Amino acid sequence: MKIYKVKVNGKSYVVELESVNEVKSDAPVSVASAPKAADAPAPVAGEGQDVLSPIQGNVVDVKVKVGQRVAKGDVLMIVEAMKLENEIVSPFDGVVSTILANKGSAVQSKQVLVKIK
Repeated sequence: MKIYKVKVNGKSYVVELESVNEVKSDAPVSVASAPKAADAPAPVAGEGQDVLSPIQGNVVDVKVKVGQRVAKGDVLMIVEAMKLENEIVSPFDGVVSTILANKGSAVQSKQVLVKIK
């Protein structure tokens, strides 16, 4: 049993892991190259790129305003689902052009929350 400390979204957790089966082998191991990540699609003038809700829940806080510049990884809003608060972060740099979900509103999975151009 090994104990690890893991940090997720700024919160620390202690995790215990048990090794189930370790096998030593002299056989060569091939490492497949990871597929190349696709570039984000270029925004269409005046529209922007959509930031979707990954879950169904309620918006408990909106951290940005229209016209605000955001960087990749900045928190846009917080969606609560099953008593857990989930930070919705910007997947790219840009300027917030539209906010489509307000504090207190219910959102569905894959619903557009914010447009960034």
